[in-house]
Amino acid sequence: MIAFLIDHPLLLLVSTFVCLWLAARIGEFLHRYRPKMATADEHDFDLVVGATLTLLGLIIGFTFSMALTRYDQRKNYEEAEANAIGTEYVRADILPPADASKVRSLLREYTNQRILYYSSRDGQFLSQVHSTTSQLESSLWSAVTPVAAQRDSVSALVLSGMNDVINSEGYTEAAWRNRIPPAAWMLLIVIAFFCNVLIGYRAEGKASSLLLILPLALAISFFLIADIDSPGHGIIRVHPQNLESLADSLRPH
Repeated sequence: MIAFLIDHPLLLLVSTFVCLWLAARIGEFLHRYRPKMATADEHDFDLVVGATLTLLGLIIGFTFSMALTRYDQRKNYEEAEANAIGTEYVRADILPPADASKVRSLLREYTNQRILYYSSRDGQFLSQVHSTTSQLESSLWSAVTPVAAQRDSVSALVLSGMNDVINSEGYTEAAWRNRIPPAAWMLLIVIAFFCNVLIGYRAEGKASSLLLILPLALAISFFLIADIDSPGHGIIRVHPQNLESLADSLRPH
C-alpha cells in the first residue's frame, strides 16, 4: 500500500491528511476523558510533545534531503547521457563513410528514444521505449565493433565512446530506481501520526479548531518529498533539455 501511495503523490497527500487529522481527533477525544494533570505532569507532557515534534522535523528534513539528492543525481545523468551521445556522434567521423552514416542515424534515433523515456508517463509506452532502446544499443554496438579489429588508439576512441553511451543509459535507469525506501516512509508516517495524537491530546478549548493545520502542513511536506522522489509519476520531473538541445543539433539540415 505504501509503495503505491509514494508512486502517486496526490493520493499520498489526501490519504496522509485524512489519517493525520483523524489522529489529532483521536488525541482530542482521549483528552476529554483523562483526569486533570498536575502542573508538573503538564510540563513533562509539553517536553515530550516538543521532543517528538523536533524528531519529526529532523526526519522530514533528512528525507527531503535524500529526495533532493536523488533528483539532482537524475539531472546529472541526463546531462551525462547528452554529452556521451554528442561525443560519440562527433567520433563517428573516424569510421568509414558508410559506417559513420549508419552510426549517426542510429544515434539520432537513440536520442529521440531517450527523450521519450524522460517525457512519457504511460507505463505501457515506456515498456516499448525500453525495448526499442535495447535494440538500438545492440545495433549501435554492432556498428562499431568491426573497428575493434584495427587495434589502434583511433578505434579505441570509438569503442570507448559507444561504451559511455550505453553505460550512461544504465546509470540513468539505476538512478530512477534509487528512491527513498518504503520502510523510511512508514517510519515517517507513524511518527507523524503519534505527533498529531499528542497535539490533539494537548488541545484545549478553541485550540481544537486548529487541529487541521499540522496535518495539512505535514501532508503537503510528504507530497513534496514524494513528488520529487517519483521520477515517473510526479509533477516535478527531470526535463530532458540537454537531450532535446542535442537532438536539434543532430537533426540533418
